[in-house]
Order: sequence, then structure tokens, then C-alpha cells
Amino acid sequence: MPASLEPLDLGVQIPYHFRCPISLELMRDPVTVCTGQTYDRASIESWVATGNSTCPVTRATLTDFTLIPNHTLRRLIQDWCVANRAFGIERIPTPKQPAEPALVRSLLNQASSKSNPYQSRLSALRRLRGLARDSDKNRSLISSHNAREILINVIFSDSESDASELSLESLALLVMFQLTESECASIASQPERVGYLSNLLFHSSIEVRVNSAALIEIVVAGTKSSDLRAEISNVDEIFEGVTDILRNLNSYPPALKISIRALFALCLMKPTRQKAVSAGAAETLVDRLADLDKCDAERALATIELLCRIPTGCAALAAHALTVPLLVKKILKISDRATEYAAGALLSLCSASEQSQREAVGAGVLTQLLLLVQSDCTERAKRKAQMLLKQLRDSWPEDSIGNSDDFVCSEVVPF
Repeated sequence: MPASLEPLDLGVQIPYHFRCPISLELMRDPVTVCTGQTYDRASIESWVATGNSTCPVTRATLTDFTLIPNHTLRRLIQDWCVANRAFGIERIPTPKQPAEPALVRSLLNQASSKSNPYQSRLSALRRLRGLARDSDKNRSLISSHNAREILINVIFSDSESDASELSLESLALLVMFQLTESECASIASQPERVGYLSNLLFHSSIEVRVNSAALIEIVVAGTKSSDLRAEISNVDEIFEGVTDILRNLNSYPPALKISIRALFALCLMKPTRQKAVSAGAAETLVDRLADLDKCDAERALATIELLCRIPTGCAALAAHALTVPLLVKKILKISDRATEYAAGALLSLCSASEQSQREAVGAGVLTQLLLLVQSDCTERAKRKAQMLLKQLRDSWPEDSIGNSDDFVCSEVVPF
């Protein structure tokens, strides 16, 4: 490799040895491998993770995959960043080092042992939570040491102590991981555990309420047995608690995302959708629709479409003045999935109510649907659009293109 300095668009040159030999970018966390070569941690970890076992520069076999932080080089890079901040260079932060397996084992042992002092167990859980927040690698390491089973036991074995700090800290840590099906079943199959989580949805702490909703979503989504999912979905308080989080905690960023995910998972079971409607989920979803990012908006629209499939849900959504205009607005605005869900919900609403038909036409749905059937959207979305156009035919204005004999919408493929 040439040892010359390469100019940047910013008008500043990065010293050659500050660049990672793999990415050729400024190193943020330089580490040295057993061959003596230094790389950026993310780049060399990715190199090894893809199955490579040689040093990228020397091509020598890596006999030891230990990565040793190069603190001296990192400090030199930081000093260089500070010296060149006039050119818009930001100082790289001092990276947090990955957790050691021995430390994780020790902390988990402290947290799980009932013979340890209460404060010692609580301190161990808080340290584990801090490590888990630092990086995906730390979370993977913690999870590999049977942490999920330990945390589940701590949460529910200590739940009798009126939601003790130990239980709540374990809950906050557990929701950082995905659970296996058997772990989900161990929670869903025990009514007292489900009841404990439903009670936490009304806790005085916002974080506790959101963490409880997160665990409920993880368990419902991770349980294949319909009977076990019903054990959770049949609890009225769960729908009320999750809907209340969505309705009132929009100032807490994780609340919107987690409550939307939980409602979607719960509403996948048709027999329990009525509980969501009774809890006011339909109206609340519409009220929050404008505040959601792409992924959350997709789930919200999917949940609205699910609720439209039952009469009471359809009626509750039709009664909200913003439902139809917002659904029309979302067509072709977010994603193919969102368009499909919005079109499906409109189809249900307009099939059940002439008032919804007039509102949809007034909101400009005809133009949206005609664009949709000619777009690259999914075939299911196009079929729904064709069915909706046919449903709205009697509501088209006299001068609408829909009354033209040149437009035919008769080929509707059934679901």
C-alpha cells in the first residue's frame, strides 16, 4: 500500500496510518491482531465473521483472534481530530471495551443467587444492563450465558414483593433480548405471570409500563401455540394498559414503538380483537398515525386493517372523523406494505358504510387508487384498489374519469 496522504473533500488529509487497511476510513476503535497489524475493530470483526482466518495485510494465519486495543494510536487519532476541527473533523469518542466473559458470568451468578445480599444482586443487574446497552456484542455475550432463563426466574420469583426493584431491573434487562419459544411458553402458560405483567402496565413508572408492554409483545410474537397466545390475549387489562400507553405516553419515544408492536401482535388473533376495540385502540391508532415513523406506521395501518375485519372495529374507525382522510393520504406515501394495509382498511370501511364512501371520494381516493393500480406496488394492493374502485363506482362524481367507458375495473381477483 502506498504511504502517501490522500486528500479529502473537506480539504484535510488523513495520515495513512490512521486509516483502517480494510475500510480505508479513519479508525474509530483501533485494535491490534496477533500479527502486529492494526485495524478498526468493526472492520476486522466483520472480516473474521465472514469466515476469514488470515490477516488482511500480511495474509498470515491468525492463530489467535484476540483483539488488543491500540490505545496509543487511538489517542493520536483523537489529538489529530481536535487539531483539525476547523475543517469539520469531529473528535472520535473513546470506545467502550467489550465485556469480558468472566465478568458476565460473575455478575449473572451474583444476580441469580438468593443467598447474596439484595443490594449486591441489584448492583449486578444494573451493571449487566449497562453492559447490554453498550453494544450488540455485549448483549450476545450476556445472552449466551443463560441470562434469559436467569432473568425470567428473578422477575417472577421476586414478583410477590410488590414489583421489587430486583424484579423491575431484571425486566428492563430481559426485554433487550429475543426469547426462545420455550421461554415464551414458560411465561404465557402461567396465569400468575401474565397477571403480573398486566399489573405492571399500570405502574407509576413510565419505563416499567413500557418494559412490561415490550415483554408482552415478545412473548405473544414468540409463542406458536394459539392456546398459549390466548392466555395473554384474553386478559382485558392488557389491552387497556397497552392502549393507554399509546394514548398518553407519546412524549416518551419508546412508548409509541412498543405499544404499536404489542397491539399488532395481540390483534393477530381474531377472537380477541373485540377487546382492543373496547379498550379504544381503534381511535387511538388513528390519533397517533401522523406521529409514527415508517415501520411503526406500517404496523399501525396493519392493525387498523385487522380491526376493520370485525363489525365493531369497523364501526369505531368509521366514527372517527380522521380515519378515512388519513388512510387516503397514506396510499403511496410510506411504503408498498403501508399502501396495501391502507387500501384494505378503506375497502372494509367503504363496504360497510356509504358515509365512508363519500368521505373517501371527498378526500381524493379516486386519483390515489388509479395511480396505485398503475404503480409497481404489490399485486394484493392492486387487487384491493380494484375492488375499492368498483365499490365506489356509484359515488364517483359525474365528471370523474371513473365514469368513462375507457376505464374498466371488472377484473377483480378474489383473495
